[in-house]
Amino acid sequence: MGSLTISNKILDKYFGYLKNLDNTAKKNLIIKLTKSIETKSRKKLDLKSLFGAWEDNRDSDEIISEIKASRVNKINTESFE
Repeated sequence: MGSLTISNKILDKYFGYLKNLDNTAKKNLIIKLTKSIETKSRKKLDLKSLFGAWEDNRDSDEIISEIKASRVNKINTESFE
């Protein structure tokens, strides 16, 4: 997930809402925010793993015939009247 940058004015507005929480809720919020900072080191996505040659043990004619056989033709259409 990407990061969201907000201004100090918006932060002050959030703080206005949060300052009225009880101490337990504030501590839990601090813990969650701290954990969210500590878990920023995620595994980078290797773009090379997202593309490549199609791997299949069937030949192209078998694949094409399977695609054509799976098509559905609906002749009877219902009107909206």
